[in-house]
Amino acid sequence: MRLVFLLVFPIVMIFAFAVQTPAQTAPSPDQDQTPVFRANARAVLVDVVVTDNHGNLVSGLRQQDFKLTENGKPELVVFFEEHKGTQVIPIELPKMPPHVFTNVPVAPQADALNVLLLDALNTPQTDQSYVRAQALEFLKTMKPGTPLAVFSLATDLRLVQGFTGNPSTLLSSLQDKKNGVWPETTAFLHTQTDDMDDRHQVIQREIMLGGHTDAGVDALKEHQQNEKAHQAIQRVAITAEALESLARYLAKIPGRKNLIWFASRFPVAFFPVANGNGTLPVGRKTGGLEPLAEVRLESGKLKETADLLTVSRVAIYPVGARGVETTISSQAQEWNGASAGAGETLERAEIADNYATMRELASETGGEMISGTNELGKAISRAIDNGSHFYTLSYTPSNPAMDGQFRRIAVSIPEAKYTLAYRKGYYALDSGRTQGESKNSPQAKTSVTPNPLQSLLMHGAPSSTEVLYGARVAPLDPQPKPNAARAGKNAKLTGPTMRYAVDLMIRATDVKLQLMADHKRTGKVQVELLAYDRDGHALNWQGGTLAMNIAPDVYAAIQRSGVPAHFEIDLPSHKDVYLATGVFDWESGKAGTLEIPIPLVAIAITQNH
Repeated sequence: MRLVFLLVFPIVMIFAFAVQTPAQTAPSPDQDQTPVFRANARAVLVDVVVTDNHGNLVSGLRQQDFKLTENGKPELVVFFEEHKGTQVIPIELPKMPPHVFTNVPVAPQADALNVLLLDALNTPQTDQSYVRAQALEFLKTMKPGTPLAVFSLATDLRLVQGFTGNPSTLLSSLQDKKNGVWPETTAFLHTQTDDMDDRHQVIQREIMLGGHTDAGVDALKEHQQNEKAHQAIQRVAITAEALESLARYLAKIPGRKNLIWFASRFPVAFFPVANGNGTLPVGRKTGGLEPLAEVRLESGKLKETADLLTVSRVAIYPVGARGVETTISSQAQEWNGASAGAGETLERAEIADNYATMRELASETGGEMISGTNELGKAISRAIDNGSHFYTLSYTPSNPAMDGQFRRIAVSIPEAKYTLAYRKGYYALDSGRTQGESKNSPQAKTSVTPNPLQSLLMHGAPSSTEVLYGARVAPLDPQPKPNAARAGKNAKLTGPTMRYAVDLMIRATDVKLQLMADHKRTGKVQVELLAYDRDGHALNWQGGTLAMNIAPDVYAAIQRSGVPAHFEIDLPSHKDVYLATGVFDWESGKAGTLEIPIPLVAIAITQNH
């Protein structure tokens, strides 16, 4: 493996072409200074949706109509704009040179973009079928030009279709036999049927004992509760990780993003401020019941997740996949009336808990909770319409300290009785750091995140766009001798292979470099490659750390062309390969990833020439 930092680079111009895109596609370094809602910028941006008493969107408001405070202190609004969702400009990247790829996102230029998340992790299979059918019906009548992307979530997050306003393309993607969205089950979901089976076992045991309980019944109840709690903990972790990946995918795409999230159960609110103590409960003490389980995640991780959603301007619209909620007590009553009453109480408490979580997700991010309807297609339309007409307010906080504390935002219109939906606050984090901890500290590298790119380089995962780069992936010329040592870290790699040169050019403005007393700049970037086969099995991997100590003249050069890195890796030449590439900046905590397909036919053509 060779990881090099070069001043003179033979394909600099190719990479400069790869990452230099139209201004409307990706912001230039100057455009990055536009006010955004982020904790590590001086300007704080707030998107506000205003509705009247009948739920109708309110237009024509002026800057002076709004009052904004941070932690109770009035703030001066310095930027104001009304968005009506009327301008959508399709964008395409220029054609890349041969073997060159980029993670620059391709999305229409619009005030607001829409993301449809079909969640199988937290949704029983029957509900998934209903949601999928409703989504397909919506797409058949969707207004062309509505910018929409589709993701699915099972054991990991998967991009089904990138942003497009073409309903036919979206329909084809959802119905694709291999990569589309189809009902599936996971090992982490405890369904209503499972609950009924559990209660049935307990009731039958109690009936055998004449209505009395024994140690066996108590042990059975404890086992059932522990199993359900374990599943809930796993779902919380996977869901939180998926939301992180989604936020990183949306990071460099300008505008508001309306996340329309379909699930039967929302396992937890992702903003710790909802509880006030950094604890994420899976079940609350509702109706006198003890919580089903309680998940405690490292507080710094929670802040980072919240900050990623904030920086990417994601407003969550949770939609109940079950439609109008009903209980299953009538079925339980067939077994035992008294036990059914307790079961119904528990079930109603869980429904109430789920609604509370949905309200928190919507309230904390500026979206809207949509529940109690069986017309899920109309729910999608409601979320798109609601999230496309909003007002943007920007201010410079009077408290400039980046202390990691949560800053509560309040926006009001004193002269009218309107309902306002907006993000309720942000964490004052410094460039992605958690309070008191640097991303390149030993703790961050070992105890918290041994490999920061591991979860982002899963096969089929969406690209992260916080760090933009170009990648040239081509067979090495000449190829190594047959007896040459393998390139890569998989010592068990066997069979015919071809060696590839992988050259990255990372956009310099996306890497944070610290200016030292000797006028040099230092930084540290993690670069990883991970090759998969079609079924997602790891074939080979490569990686390294690029530690930089850059003199002023070298810094001037990389500002123009980017930060280069070079790897060589052996890949099987007898099967399709998918090469996941990733870059992580230790100082800022930002990541960029891109999966590059290397089909067998391309390898065969190369070998024959």
